[in-house]
Amino acid sequence: MRISTTIFLTDETITPVRLARDLEQRGFAGLYLPEHTHIPVERATPYPAGGELPREYGRTLDPFVALGQAAAVTERLGLGTGITLVAQHDPIALAKQIATLDHLSGGRFTLGVGYGWNREEAADHGVDWPTRRELTSDRLDLMRALWAPEPTAYAGKSGASVRASEAWPKPAGGAPRTLLGGAAGPKLFAEIAARTDGWMPIGGRGLTESLPVLREVWEEAGRDPKALQVVPYAVLPNPGKLARYAELGCEEVVLQLPPGGEREVLGILDAYAQYL
Repeated sequence: MRISTTIFLTDETITPVRLARDLEQRGFAGLYLPEHTHIPVERATPYPAGGELPREYGRTLDPFVALGQAAAVTERLGLGTGITLVAQHDPIALAKQIATLDHLSGGRFTLGVGYGWNREEAADHGVDWPTRRELTSDRLDLMRALWAPEPTAYAGKSGASVRASEAWPKPAGGAPRTLLGGAAGPKLFAEIAARTDGWMPIGGRGLTESLPVLREVWEEAGRDPKALQVVPYAVLPNPGKLARYAELGCEEVVLQLPPGGEREVLGILDAYAQYL
């Protein structure tokens, strides 16, 4: 099982360059970064984990810029987002960012997609909260049209559209691996089977009960049972937990790193090395 990591990189933490180099040198499989463009101070949306929102949420580096730095100083390290708030992006510009990063890194990028939790942040991007799922699906389809081998037009139900266009570079494999995050449920599983390569469950709880349901939905959609990828994300590890993920068929797990400086983060990497 591949062992990757995620961290809230900020202006106060270890740098992307230092972290990426150390991850590759130590044999970790990948680095995934979260996204928040901003956090409105006047918030009605509660922090999903409860309590006060941690400081790092409002200081998060742009994941694509940070991953570009990571790509430039590594050769094998996987690079991913966990997650990209697709509904908050212009999909034409986002398609270009993703294709460029994947092309320049030699096909190492994984697009983690999520719907978000902060209504105020989304509203500032013009997102109508009740329709954010449909908007995300629409924009994913538009991006795939731009990544197609031949110029392909797209007109979606939510208003997203693009003319048949020359849009280069293309992602190295035609489209990056795409994983959808979110809590288990019929709507999420249907979307995973329809548009993505698999699921990125936060924390990895409840997989024993939910995975059989997802696999059934996946196969009913005509997808190859062997192609489904499930990547537990932001996991605080222990040997028993990781062994259980392996038993369930997970080929990669993403471990949570603290949003700290070099000494703290590299110390945690030393502790996590036992799982490699």
